[in-house]
Amino acid sequence: MKVAVVGTGYVGLSNAVVLAQHHEVVALDIDPAKVAALNARTSPIEDPELADYLAHADLDLRATLDPTEAYTGADYVVIATPTDYDPTTNFFDTSSVEQVIAEALAHTPTAVLVIKSTIPVGFTVRMRQTHPGATIIFSPEFLREGRALHDNLHPSRIVVGDDSPAGQQFAAMLLKGAATDDVPVLLTGPTEAEAIKLFANTYLALRVAYFNELDTYAATHGLDTAQIIDGVGLDPRIGTHYNNPSFGYGGYCLPKDTRQLLANYREVPQNLIKAVVEANDTRKDFIAADVLARNPKVVGVHRLIMKAGSDNFRDSAIQGIITRITTAGIPVIIHEPTLHTPTFHGCQVVNDLTHFKQQADIILTNRRSPDLADVEDKVYTRDLYGRD
Repeated sequence: MKVAVVGTGYVGLSNAVVLAQHHEVVALDIDPAKVAALNARTSPIEDPELADYLAHADLDLRATLDPTEAYTGADYVVIATPTDYDPTTNFFDTSSVEQVIAEALAHTPTAVLVIKSTIPVGFTVRMRQTHPGATIIFSPEFLREGRALHDNLHPSRIVVGDDSPAGQQFAAMLLKGAATDDVPVLLTGPTEAEAIKLFANTYLALRVAYFNELDTYAATHGLDTAQIIDGVGLDPRIGTHYNNPSFGYGGYCLPKDTRQLLANYREVPQNLIKAVVEANDTRKDFIAADVLARNPKVVGVHRLIMKAGSDNFRDSAIQGIITRITTAGIPVIIHEPTLHTPTFHGCQVVNDLTHFKQQADIILTNRRSPDLADVEDKVYTRDLYGRD
């Protein structure tokens, strides 16, 4: 079976590798560097298992810039293009997904189109109405940056928003590519699948926000945050996972998915979803104020990424901290090896680590790093456990 995968970010590339174990997969992207990297069997994103599988696994996978090559003869088209949140419309910008749907159907009208991009509730039904006769499915993705392939090889669950033979077959394809037995498979309506994605990520954001607010309370009152979290987490209904304080939730999914779910609640009574969104801004306010209270002359930011093992800093929480500190008139310097520009958002980029440590009198890091062990007295972090 031939599968075209459109978009080679974390979602698209991990799905392409999983499916290429048993099917012919052609990955389509608009970035020549990504295409060249994939055809050279190297990963264009930071993910150890992706890099290993691309280099050593038996995969029927190639990448192309040519839509005709990708779509022609495809039985399935997996759509994994970006859907950034548009603050003007209060909705995801789904234009790239809509463009791919139209383009794919023009090339291969009988293919099953599987949307993996995160979309607003009701989008799949609208696309089916826009393209009558087309088979369009939504299958939400549940993965972590830097562990994308691992989370597709060992999925917590497989959700496909379609119970027709096409949906059943796609679920079976993902299940066959998994390295774990007994993966729960849930076939739902398309709109229910969209809601599953948004509610799951909003719960994760809620959990981050909860433990961050616990930490804010403890820090404000001079209490030991770890002792409180350890005692709370030992209740088995709560658990000791996903409880490490941070500068706030960020990254590809949680900020935009929480805002999108809030937008979907426009005519539905709610308090909690709005609180989850607002709590993240409140946390950044507290962190910035706590840093400024130390009267720094130069604030250093060690890495813009949210966590170790990732090369993504889109919408990272620390960027909100930077904005608040620079607005207060304090210079900020940034150490981020993935940046190759002299400045970032008006802040000097200092990628000589030794010079960076010397210039900053306080160093912010969302997650602790061995690179800062020699300047521990300068480090400001809320990371208690050294894990994400």
